[in-house]
Amino acid sequence: MKRNATIDMTHGPLLGKILLFSLPLMASNILQLLFNAADIVVVGRFAGSASLAAVSSTVSVINLFTQLLIGLSVGVNVVIARYLGLGGQGKEISRTLHTAVLVAMVGGVALGAVGILSSGWVLDLTGVPDDVRPLALVYMRIYFIGTPFTMLYNYGAAALRAAGDTRRPLFFLLISGMVNVVLNLISVIALHMDVVGVALATVISQAVSAVLVLLCLSQTMGDLHFSWSWLCLDQHRLLDMAHVGIPAGIQSCLFSLSNVVIQGAVNSYGSTIIAAVGAASSIEGFIYIAMNSFHQAAQTFISQNLGAGKYGRIGRVLRICLLSTLVIGVSLSALTVLLAHPLIGIYNGDPAVIQAGAERLYIVASVYVIFGIADVFVGAIRGCGVPIVPVIINLLGTCAFRLLWIAWLDTSRYGVEWVYISYPISWVLILVALVPFWFHLRRKKHAAVMDAAAMQEAEA
Repeated sequence: MKRNATIDMTHGPLLGKILLFSLPLMASNILQLLFNAADIVVVGRFAGSASLAAVSSTVSVINLFTQLLIGLSVGVNVVIARYLGLGGQGKEISRTLHTAVLVAMVGGVALGAVGILSSGWVLDLTGVPDDVRPLALVYMRIYFIGTPFTMLYNYGAAALRAAGDTRRPLFFLLISGMVNVVLNLISVIALHMDVVGVALATVISQAVSAVLVLLCLSQTMGDLHFSWSWLCLDQHRLLDMAHVGIPAGIQSCLFSLSNVVIQGAVNSYGSTIIAAVGAASSIEGFIYIAMNSFHQAAQTFISQNLGAGKYGRIGRVLRICLLSTLVIGVSLSALTVLLAHPLIGIYNGDPAVIQAGAERLYIVASVYVIFGIADVFVGAIRGCGVPIVPVIINLLGTCAFRLLWIAWLDTSRYGVEWVYISYPISWVLILVALVPFWFHLRRKKHAAVMDAAAMQEAEA
């Protein structure tokens, strides 16, 4: 691998290196979200509110299907980062990478098949309105054709980021995203293909990003060199990745499951609210993605330093990531609330949609920083090799709470704002649980380090 593409996470000052890691990652994620938002903007502005509602109503369902496999990329990142921190683990890194690529391909094909076959049933289960369902169904089925490409990009990018390379994934997303936007404009405006054109553009752009990341890895020298002839299914490396990645995927699925339930409640308010929520959720995604880059920084930096035995740097990594998240989250939330109406207006010109979307932003986006801070603690805990506890906390604080909330809520009597309130309450609940667990984990890790040092001194 080119030396200037990586970051030495285990030596020297941390602030500059965390920013060097996080800012390109933030830009990469924002670009990805921008290009995804292009689907919603183009279809909302040039195909109408029904098409916008159709695409919006599928987002939480698609995430529910894809998050388990995408979550495994967290395992790829953590395992490779730990091997890099240990040093001298070239064989293990290579086998982890090639196992990950094989899992991405096979799992992506299987997931796509399941998604295509079950799309109609899931849309019926979530109560998508009849005027929206046909468009939503065709969008989902085409989208799922591209899941192998989505998995390949995410797994390959996770491997590069484990070594601190966040710039080349940014470049790949820039190229694929531009392809997506151009194809969106051509297919919807010029060819009048509606949601079919948007879905096809997404699949093609995902294929471009997957090809680029694999070409990059195949041209990389050193431990992260990829070769098709080296594809393997290493049981031990797979278990290592699954140990961290499956809990991360389950956690993401729990979020998606609760969002699917919430989407079902939102669907009962009609297509105008569905379109408004789709636009507002897309805007909120930018806040989350910006903060999430520090979640990934905490996870990767802590994993490498733990592997290198640099326990004293772990607390500093967390503090820097928390402060950065606070600054970014508060700033973006304030800007979003201030510009709520014009931001929703980018997605759809219907005054009713704009007003309803702005009301959602006032309730949810204004306090999104709470979730960002909780997310950093989750990344730190995973980086320490403890993947199960965040899943349990999110199961109780997010999934269980929101399910109970929606089960209690009578949407015929209460306005949609009562659905929105469930988000900030659930974020507070998981943060209250994560903070004390983190301090318990730190004390436990510190005691283990002291015991190991005492044993070494006694042996000497």
